[in-house]
Amino acid sequence: MLYIRVDMNDRIATGHVMRCLSIADAAREMGEQVTFILADNQAVGLIEGRGHRTFVLHTPWDDKEVELKALLKMIYENNVKRILIDSYQVTPGYLGTLRKYVETIYIDDTNAFYYPVDAIICYANYWQKFHYEERYTDVKLYLGAQYTPLGKDFSHCMEKEIKPYVEHLLLLSGGTDPYRALDGILEKIHRERYSQINVICGIYYPKYNDLCKKYEKDKNVCIYRNVPDMARFMRDADFAVTAGGTTLYELCAVGTPAVSYSFADNQLDNVEKFDADGVISYAGDLRRDSVIERIASYLEYYGQDRGVRRERSLKMQQLVDGKGAVRIAQALMD
Repeated sequence: MLYIRVDMNDRIATGHVMRCLSIADAAREMGEQVTFILADNQAVGLIEGRGHRTFVLHTPWDDKEVELKALLKMIYENNVKRILIDSYQVTPGYLGTLRKYVETIYIDDTNAFYYPVDAIICYANYWQKFHYEERYTDVKLYLGAQYTPLGKDFSHCMEKEIKPYVEHLLLLSGGTDPYRALDGILEKIHRERYSQINVICGIYYPKYNDLCKKYEKDKNVCIYRNVPDMARFMRDADFAVTAGGTTLYELCAVGTPAVSYSFADNQLDNVEKFDADGVISYAGDLRRDSVIERIASYLEYYGQDRGVRRERSLKMQQLVDGKGAVRIAQALMD
């Protein structure tokens, strides 16, 4: 049995749970059962809907020290031997205490402090800046984009066909959209130039019905919420606009050229590294930059240049092959 400690809510959105579900799905295909350990019930429906077990601690999601008593009780009663942890709310004391009772594996992308764990997974494209190999000499390390935990639909992608012009546009914001980027982009771009504009709102998007009503007369604009088959939308698109996060790696796997933006500190390293490496252009931070205008300019530029889009697409698929979840699941089971 594999145990995963993770949470989901309107503050931390869906990214942590979704990547853990990809790992859980891969483990199940290898014959391993998975139980998700949660602070509350918010992610239960999603996780059990995918066929995995859940155990709810009924503790504050943002205070890991408080949950330790309940979690250790659960570990003892269920004879847990190994636990995968995916949370920004961990502390040195929390991880250090757990490690005394169970093998701990931590998914990291912030290097917040020295992690007292048995193994670290960091698939972020900027992992080199953390110098893991120098700092963690007695810890198992799984580093680089080859460990990006994506769903099975992203694991067997063909080389992307690049059309002469961008006809199908995909707009994404992740689980939330606190600065109403989707609406701002739709307002600014020349919507009539595209035969199809698919807009994907996350599960916590605050004004979904208002957005649908505002653009209901635009027959080429289709607005969806929390779609289950994101890979299909990404494959069908000629170009995408997305917030920083796991979607960047998903777009890499399918090879769909893109431009990114950010609205949170934990997105900055990702988007800036992709931009610096010439893989995905970065339009800026919604909290301080003129992002919408820059996105419109990027769409004009990339829309007309097939050669640049093809170059970017090839770089993207060379970086991410979509098999990271299988690699992590295998590492956890070995």
